Amino acid sequence: MSTTTINALYTAFSNLDAAGMGACYADAVRFEDEAFQLEGKAQVMAMWSMLIDAVRAPKNVKGREVWKLVFSQVKANGTSGSAHWEPTYLFTATGRVVHNIIDAEFIFNEQGLIIQQRDRFDFWRWSRQALGAPGLLLGWSPMLRSKVKQQAMANLRKYQKGSA
Repeated sequence: MSTTTINALYTAFSNLDAAGMGACYADAVRFEDEAFQLEGKAQVMAMWSMLIDAVRAPKNVKGREVWKLVFSQVKANGTSGSAHWEPTYLFTATGRVVHNIIDAEFIFNEQGLIIQQRDRFDFWRWSRQALGAPGLLLGWSPMLRSKVKQQAMANLRKYQKGSA
């Protein structure tokens, strides 16, 4: 059952379908990656919707051309699972193309919905692609990680205010 949830999540994301992604999460979900620590379905779905809207933005023609998501190694045992996924996208803050490599871990409720998701990726690798020289020079540093997290959350709060 839970492999179905993981497959549905990434299939929906590859199709830029926020509603389809939302159907995979429980209301009390927790999400964490290198940029976000989120609580609750509303906050998690705001993040995914913000990312999807950035790809779909009319002024982001190159972003739509670049967008690609592949996933594999989907495993689950009923209460937990994992997957490997690789999105390629345009990082709109810099206009640079990023190919991220992510390993996700999930915990599911009794209905097979995601209640916890932890995405892990090499932040330094990501920062070199997304930020260029500053990422190359400072991507290993806690200072840059903290700045990226702060900016990501500020962008999410701004998005939530604008879409409310």
